[in-house]
Amino acid sequence: MSTASTPASNPASTTRRSSSTLVAASDQEEGALATVRRGLALTPQVLQGLWLTLLLALVATAGKVVVPVAVQRILDDGIIAPAVPDLRLVGVAAGIAAALLVVTASANVLMNRRLFRAAETALATLRERAFRHIHDLSLLTQGTEARGALVSRVTSDVDTVSQFMSFGGIMLVVMAMQLVLASVVMLVYSWPLALVVWLCYIPVLLLMNALQKRIRARYQRVRTAVGGMLGAVSESLVGASTLRAYGVTDRARDRNTHLIDEVRRAQYGVLRPQTASFLLSETSDGLATAVVVVVGVHLGTGALTGTPMMSAGELIAFVFLVSLFSQPVRMGIEMLSEAQNAVAGWRRVLGVLDTPADVADPGGAIDPATGRRLPPRPEARPLPDGALDVRLEDLRYAYPDGPEVLHGIDVHLPAGSHAAIVGETGSGKTTLAKLLTRMMDPVSGRVLIGGVDVSTVPFASLRERVVMVPQEGFLFDTTVRGNLLYGRPDASDEQMLGALEELGLSDWLASLAHGLDTPVGQRGESLSAGERQLVALARAYLADPEVIVLDEATSAVDPAADVRLQLAIDGLARGRTTITIAHRLSTAERADVILVLEKGDLVEQGPHDDLVDLPDGIYAGLHRSWVAHRDDR
Repeated sequence: MSTASTPASNPASTTRRSSSTLVAASDQEEGALATVRRGLALTPQVLQGLWLTLLLALVATAGKVVVPVAVQRILDDGIIAPAVPDLRLVGVAAGIAAALLVVTASANVLMNRRLFRAAETALATLRERAFRHIHDLSLLTQGTEARGALVSRVTSDVDTVSQFMSFGGIMLVVMAMQLVLASVVMLVYSWPLALVVWLCYIPVLLLMNALQKRIRARYQRVRTAVGGMLGAVSESLVGASTLRAYGVTDRARDRNTHLIDEVRRAQYGVLRPQTASFLLSETSDGLATAVVVVVGVHLGTGALTGTPMMSAGELIAFVFLVSLFSQPVRMGIEMLSEAQNAVAGWRRVLGVLDTPADVADPGGAIDPATGRRLPPRPEARPLPDGALDVRLEDLRYAYPDGPEVLHGIDVHLPAGSHAAIVGETGSGKTTLAKLLTRMMDPVSGRVLIGGVDVSTVPFASLRERVVMVPQEGFLFDTTVRGNLLYGRPDASDEQMLGALEELGLSDWLASLAHGLDTPVGQRGESLSAGERQLVALARAYLADPEVIVLDEATSAVDPAADVRLQLAIDGLARGRTTITIAHRLSTAERADVILVLEKGDLVEQGPHDDLVDLPDGIYAGLHRSWVAHRDDR
């Protein structure tokens, strides 16, 4: 039996989101205040009890004027005015000042503790939400950015926000309060000197906005460079064995060095406008202090007005107030620079959350804007009980901005049957497997399992009843037991041992040093490739699905391991609807039906005995080549 179809264009493929959306979303231009508002909306814990934190900040700020006022009273009323220094007044004033400073210091400590807890709680929520949303994205969308760069969005980018929110954010508020308070007290002491101080800082105010825009743009480059560096370093570590095998560790080292140097250059780029900001601030500070001393002496001696306008104590107190005024300006500039870094990090995290989950859960997806689970879609329905058949109806797929790679696939696989998909590399086998398990969605057509369109099946039902075993047999960095529990979290040791026995793997388990407690290492690298696949098969068996999609392993394994793998695969497939991407035609020979793909078309389908005898048949040619190669060995 042979089928074929002609590729057809589908307008849906031209309107699909580009694969670069994840990167583009993070780089969208948006005002800093708008970014902060959106970020705070995602982390409402920061604003909980904010009134109390601000009250503590007000107390801590008000205490800063205690020292200049106490100095003025001690000098004017306790030392200069009386013929003999009034030590009692000096002691009382100093004692009151010390007591008030203890109160303000305590308020400052409480303020910082409250802020730190609120910030870390909020950012843990943000990090969790970003991590969860990354998992909600399709494999295609995830593949648009290096894994390490994705990790940086959940870790280092959130950390920049954390560092700012746990200290910088409230410090900007505190510094603004201190600036206003210092200005008011300066006006009380001498409005002419207060005006002089403000005039000295006008250049800072005029130039700071332009400098901050430049700092914000350059911090965006820093966050992007850090993400690229982390992605490259992660890739080099994961592929270390390949790099060594081909003797190209120097090339990888040069690439990583180049990316590290890009981060350094990006950081240096921030340093220039930052240095200009600090230099401008320091210059204004020195100028303001010098001018206050000169003008204050003239006012105090009456040289300008003919009548002394301030006492010595008031002048010294005013010098303290200038320092109190300049401190928030200096720290404000520093905090604003940190704020630009935080805004850049926030944008990258928001870029993840803004990326739509194009394979959405009809059973109630998580809304990235609120973190709440949305209600199930009206058409959502679970898979029916019992054995499940699989039907593909005019299934088409095209990668973003690319040509169609699957062209109108129509096939029906009865419940409990075993189908093998064969074809040359690039024929669409893996793409078809991902559509069957809804790792991606087609541009048109339907995948029906048990008569239900998989796009309407809640993930909880789909993932429980339909399982894909990928070719690489990925394992997590835990024990054999820990990896098996990913298939069935509540499985007992007896059930795990039973599953391994059913698959004929009891002898293999007995050969491991610690049995189920044997550590597998990161990505399972403590085991051989064949052993990793055995654990993956046992994990799928424990999940007990009705439909198995198996990307057959082609790892170079010894004959004994190959036999063990094949027996385990047969045990896993027994009694289940099984679709195998067959890289070895011995698997296809045992299948009930063989689906032959060529350049995205289903060109042949039928049992082995029918297809192998087709004159000029594609499968027949593949089989002849495989038999000849096998006999040559």
